Amino acid sequence: MSKNIALFDRAQKSIPAGVNSPVRAFRSVGGTPRFIQRAQGAYVWDANGKRYIDFVGSWGTAIVGHAHPDVIQAVTLAAKKGLSFGMPTEDEVELAEVLRRRLPSLELVRLVSSGTEATMSALRLARGFTGRNKIVKFEGCYHGHGDSLLVKAGSGMLTFGKPSSAGIPEGVANETIVLPYNDIDAARAMFDQCGRDIAAVIVEPIAGNMNMVKPKAGFLQGLRQLCDTFGTVLIFDEVMTGFRVHPHCAQGLYKITPDLTTLGKVIGGGMPVAAFGGKKEIMRHIAPLGDVYQAGTLSGNPVAVAAGLATLKLTEHAGFYEHLTATTEGLVRGLTQVAKLAGVPFSAQCEGGMFGIYFSESVPTSFEEIMACNVAHFNRFFNLLLNQEIHFAPSAFEAGFVSAAHNEEDIARTITIAKAAFEKIKQEE
Repeated sequence: MSKNIALFDRAQKSIPAGVNSPVRAFRSVGGTPRFIQRAQGAYVWDANGKRYIDFVGSWGTAIVGHAHPDVIQAVTLAAKKGLSFGMPTEDEVELAEVLRRRLPSLELVRLVSSGTEATMSALRLARGFTGRNKIVKFEGCYHGHGDSLLVKAGSGMLTFGKPSSAGIPEGVANETIVLPYNDIDAARAMFDQCGRDIAAVIVEPIAGNMNMVKPKAGFLQGLRQLCDTFGTVLIFDEVMTGFRVHPHCAQGLYKITPDLTTLGKVIGGGMPVAAFGGKKEIMRHIAPLGDVYQAGTLSGNPVAVAAGLATLKLTEHAGFYEHLTATTEGLVRGLTQVAKLAGVPFSAQCEGGMFGIYFSESVPTSFEEIMACNVAHFNRFFNLLLNQEIHFAPSAFEAGFVSAAHNEEDIARTITIAKAAFEKIKQEE
């Protein structure tokens, strides 16, 4: 029996569905999740010792590749000094300084341990700062599993949301308004109705949790204008896009300054580090300066901070983002070409080291268009590639990630395997 199957059977006896995060269970694509023994550079090895070219990258975290020697050395040195202190360290000050230098919108920044914690804290802060309760999010955007954020669209465009998870009271969901992503007219109409009641608008500047969807021209700028007009806090959730799509994140790419920003993934270099920060006038409401409470025993953990500092330093090397972008563009271009040759409806796009693939004729720009893609074709494609040791995200609704460790051979092999997969899908139609 495969060791992956044996481990999955064993895991399900102790862990719900055998996994500690739902998408890992392979429920949408079928089959058995790969249990990873180790990772290095652009590759992961499963329990059977098989090596895979990895385009998950710990869901965008591993921008410099897995187990980079500089990151491992930094973590090792930090661990020798102690794993956790629950008290301030110089390194966490340095990380905050690096984040502020790379992202000028962060006048003050606080470290936390997860993206969910960052977004929950940013929303509480926005409510405390404005004295308002309602928030706006966009359909298809994911901001962690906080109660206010696990909300789906209501029955009409301008309705309050409905819980998308059991355990969330209707009263909590009623404080969240869900709008279509990339529809600035819907946002304007909503603000005209109840803009003075809105504490915050939270948005992924490039969506990555309904697959990758870029903002239409004017969408983010329109949100900035609406928030300015109505005194609403604009929050960019850059947990995924932060230092992944541009040296100065998506806000640097699109030249828009949010009031608050949430970060994660890349800033931890594979360890649990996240952050939220922004304007001083807002951040000064956080305890102990203000009356919005937030705390965490492991916030600014010295070992995790060491990994983040080492990773961010590597991304500052000359040509880092140019190389990352060129590699990702090569993958996207190659996949698109071989799909076209096979006659399979397919499209793809990328930004920096982030990409999206879609079994549709054109690149989607909304949640509705994402839902119209051919999920059955994606699932078949995923499994055909996985069987040839190419690991994409196990869901048609997740973005993919390239690291600086991926080389031309990795991309060429992936395109070759994909070509055969597209031809197989066409034959099976």
